Amino acid sequence: MNWTLLWLVMAGGALGAGGRHLIGGWLLRQAGEGLPWGTLAVNLLGSFAAGFLLVWLEERGPGAMALRAFLVVGVLGGLTTYSALMLECLVFARSARPGMLVAYLGLTLVAGLALVAAGARLAEGIRPA
Repeated sequence: MNWTLLWLVMAGGALGAGGRHLIGGWLLRQAGEGLPWGTLAVNLLGSFAAGFLLVWLEERGPGAMALRAFLVVGVLGGLTTYSALMLECLVFARSARPGMLVAYLGLTLVAGLALVAAGARLAEGIRPA
C-alpha cells in the first residue's frame, strides 16, 4: 500500500468535492432549477480536464504517478458526479419528463466526449521539449 498516493487521492477528492459544491450552488443561483446545471458543468469540465491530463501526464516521468493520483483520481473523482447524473435522470423519469431526461443525458454524453477529446488535443500541442 502506497500511503503517499492514498493521501494525495484523499486530498484531491476533498478539493474536487468542495469545488463541485461551490460550482453547483453558484449555478443553481444563476440559472435556476430547470436543468441540473451544476452537475452538467462539473461533468463537462471534468471531461475536458481528464482528456488534457491523460495526454499531458503521459510524458512526465515518475512524478506523474503522484500527479495522476492527486489530479485525476482525487480532484476529478471528487469533482465529477456520475452518480448524481444518474440520480437526476431518475428524477426526470419519475416526474414524467422523458424529453428532459433524454436531452440532459444526450447533452452530457455528447459534450463530455467532445470535451475529453478537446482536452487531449490541447495537451498534445504542448508536449514537453
